[in-house]
Amino acid sequence: MNIITILQIIVSIILAIGILLQNSGSGIEGALGGGSSFEAVHSTRRGFELFTFHATIIAAIVFAVLGVLNILL
Repeated sequence: MNIITILQIIVSIILAIGILLQNSGSGIEGALGGGSSFEAVHSTRRGFELFTFHATIIAAIVFAVLGVLNILL
């Protein structure tokens, strides 16, 4: 295995953890039609939730770039 493949595996684990750490907000209630409609419309990310949101986006971009580099190289 080359270094790009190893980095892609590491970033994929980080990406999965970042997605699992994010709070969905509505959960099963939102899927079934329950819960507060205000929370579903307006939610401000602060602190750790904002950090995980940005880290997940960055990890997804890095994962995609590593995937393209793995194909091209």
